[in-house]
Amino acid sequence: MEALLILFIALAIDLVTGEPHRFIHPVVWMGKLISIAERRAIRRSHPSQFIYGLIMTLFITGLFTAGAFFLLFYLRSVHTALYIIAGAWLLKSTFSLKELRKTALRFRDYLANKKTGEARNELRSLVSRDTSELAEPQLVSAAVESVAESSSDSFVAPLFYFLLLGIPGAIAYRAVNTLDSMIGYHGEYEYRGKFAARLDDVLNFIPARITALLLVLASLITGRGARPAWQTALKEHSRTESPNAGWPMAAVAGALGVQLEKKGHYKLGKAGNPLTTAAIDGSLRLAQVAALTWTIICLATGGIRFALTA
Repeated sequence: MEALLILFIALAIDLVTGEPHRFIHPVVWMGKLISIAERRAIRRSHPSQFIYGLIMTLFITGLFTAGAFFLLFYLRSVHTALYIIAGAWLLKSTFSLKELRKTALRFRDYLANKKTGEARNELRSLVSRDTSELAEPQLVSAAVESVAESSSDSFVAPLFYFLLLGIPGAIAYRAVNTLDSMIGYHGEYEYRGKFAARLDDVLNFIPARITALLLVLASLITGRGARPAWQTALKEHSRTESPNAGWPMAAVAGALGVQLEKKGHYKLGKAGNPLTTAAIDGSLRLAQVAALTWTIICLATGGIRFALTA
């Protein structure tokens, strides 16, 4: 019953208030610690950097996971209400729906009002690619891709690990995902980020595929039809470099009837409908329906567990 309350309150916090202040946001703390560890790393590309990255990943993930476990263990012994409130705060910090929607809508409004410069700046908070030279259809494509992928990384996956391993599991997932986003890149120091990137791939293997299925179902519920979303996800998910990101992105491309493209890397879907701001609205609608479906599944799973153990 406590787990159900924690999940319900965490979802309510996200819906009503969105992200907590940076000062009390565990993911912000993770980012600061990662930045400190990065500054202390040797500035040269060498296979020995893999060991540094491995230790860095295990230490930061272990520190936040253990911190969450012992904090909740202590608060539970003090008072159940404190345990539930702290648990909801920690769980909420691992996912974000409202902020993703707000950012995507700000980008859409900038683009709709021909404020291309502002749109490019806003998009940088959603994607890692260089947005300075992207034409409008490519900007829209990047935004739609981000909404699709974030449906998995920023919602489905954290709650999946909460159901599986409790709050420490969700915190551990968010730590690894944050490490991957900050150091798991190719380039001069790619050895340092390899372990975090591969671990993130492993952790997202199941959630990414669940997200694709949820988006296919959302496509059916919203009247777009499940077949194009499912067929595109099934046939084209492997075109992306990430073994997981292609699943939700291809599902959304098929559902919207658009072709999503990262130049020089991949194309997903067929160029049936134009890439306009309507595609952003469509992707957000699919993401919302998928999130609602996943919320119902999570609450139902928690309810079944409670009934079986009562």
